[in-house]
Amino acid sequence: MGLFERYLSVWVGLSIIAGVLLGDLFPSFFKLVAQLEIAHVNLVIALFIWLMIYPMMVQIDFHALKDVGKQPKGLILTLVINWLIKPFSMAFLGWLFFKLIFVDWVDPATANEYIAGMILLGVAPCTAMVFVWSQMTKGDPNYTLVQVSINDVIMIFAFAPIAAFLLGVSDIHVPWQTLLISVALYVVLPLVAGILTRNKLEQHTAHKGLHNFLKMVKPWSVMGLLATVVLLFGFQAQVILQQPETIVLIAVPLLIQTYGIFAIAYFAAKRLKLAHKIAAPACMIGASNFFELAVAVAISLFGLHSGAALATVVGVLVEVPVMLSLVYFANHTRHWFKH
Repeated sequence: MGLFERYLSVWVGLSIIAGVLLGDLFPSFFKLVAQLEIAHVNLVIALFIWLMIYPMMVQIDFHALKDVGKQPKGLILTLVINWLIKPFSMAFLGWLFFKLIFVDWVDPATANEYIAGMILLGVAPCTAMVFVWSQMTKGDPNYTLVQVSINDVIMIFAFAPIAAFLLGVSDIHVPWQTLLISVALYVVLPLVAGILTRNKLEQHTAHKGLHNFLKMVKPWSVMGLLATVVLLFGFQAQVILQQPETIVLIAVPLLIQTYGIFAIAYFAAKRLKLAHKIAAPACMIGASNFFELAVAVAISLFGLHSGAALATVVGVLVEVPVMLSLVYFANHTRHWFKH
């Protein structure tokens, strides 16, 4: 384990501080970078996430994909968590905190928007970052790809009706451009690049060549993660510094949701006797969110400066440090599972 990997939580913490400070000192620069987007998908963030995902895609062995269906329990687990539990638990926690616990601190209209933003996060399971969390927990790259792909297909049909039901509105228009561009940038393109790279390495080098290549690109993957953290917190530095109490209020139920969903999934994975390399990524998918889609829908429904949009942004901000803590926990409880 290299220097970056060994002290990753320290580097992420420093990146968060750096992002907030730089965003406060150079707001115009971060505003310019934030404008480099297509359908609410920031191209610079996409580049860094691509850098994170690419090494894992190189590890995918297409010849082994056919064996994924022989272990259906992991797929069933992620589908149950993402589509039958997570959206509804998020809606309940939003109602509990902003209609009861925090009712004296937030006006009713704003509270409704915060709840809406939380719901949109809950209905959008992770597409991109889960590859990173899977790699960090030594997850099965083939199985993770299938899990993410199935969730993406279901999201096409289930996102709008579930979101409409929980938000109490009659019609939700899915921003197809955001959805399709995100899947293309975060799954399809790095997957194609990974396949081409793996094939070339296998044709011209022995297995050791693939191992050495992955060892060489792994530090770049970590650098991509840290650069993403700096940008995400830099983009929202003004909000963080101007509305710290609001950020905390929204973060509380989101933290409970993330840790709670992971706990449910992890317990179920243990009872199902899943291998850790399947269990860990399945739980990570349930705990994390497809924030680009959630942010895009929140902006289209409620406006750029709405409470709903702010709630989805807070979801982005808490995700990386929280997921890193779950990666740490998963790695230190590997002995609970079969290998």
